[in-house]
Amino acid sequence: MADFSAAEIEAGRRLFAGAWDFISAAGGLDSVPPMSGPEIAFAGRSNVGKSSLINALTGRRALARTSNTPGRTQQLIFFGGSGQLVLTDMPGYGYAAVAKSKVAAWTDLIHDYLRGRATLARVYVLIDARHGLKDVDDAILDTLSKAAVSHEIVLTKCDQIDEAALAERTEAVKVAIRKRPAAFPDLIATSARTGAGIDLLRAAVARLLAERGAKTGAKTGGMTDDMRGRQT
Repeated sequence: MADFSAAEIEAGRRLFAGAWDFISAAGGLDSVPPMSGPEIAFAGRSNVGKSSLINALTGRRALARTSNTPGRTQQLIFFGGSGQLVLTDMPGYGYAAVAKSKVAAWTDLIHDYLRGRATLARVYVLIDARHGLKDVDDAILDTLSKAAVSHEIVLTKCDQIDEAALAERTEAVKVAIRKRPAAFPDLIATSARTGAGIDLLRAAVARLLAERGAKTGAKTGGMTDDMRGRQT
């Protein structure tokens, strides 16, 4: 896993410190908030722990709604902080009990969002460390590759396997993503429950935005007026 300096760890902490709020939920591109500051999105199978990870990153217990019911997140959910960074919680995929027509609609929404969001800096694809990459993950990874969208693997629930199994899983995932040119070659192992790796993920986002020259400092009033108008 990548090494981060103390300064990068601190930059990551500051980036996610402060208030975070729900901006909007979009069931189609016509209801997606206008592009403003840089965005990072989180994708993954249903019940992989996206909402829990977002809550851990932002230090908020209930910013993103968590559920034991797979497939609950059915829209693009946008969150904004005191700066310009926007977080996007994407619909979970791979839940067999959902009607095929609904799955198709989610899939189209995800693909349209990925292809048309110029402010999207990176997609973090969450993989359950207990299970590793599955065939169902190939569709989103293929879409990201075809759209040339930068993406990186984040392992979740790493506290639920031992160190040897985690090391084996990490290496297997790295080997699998080497064939994908848009995939970041490293990955980050996390646990929303224990907080393991959360500081590294924050630092990774801070480094990414610094490399892109993105402006993420706090603005007067926090969210833009356009974003505020989209809140429900």
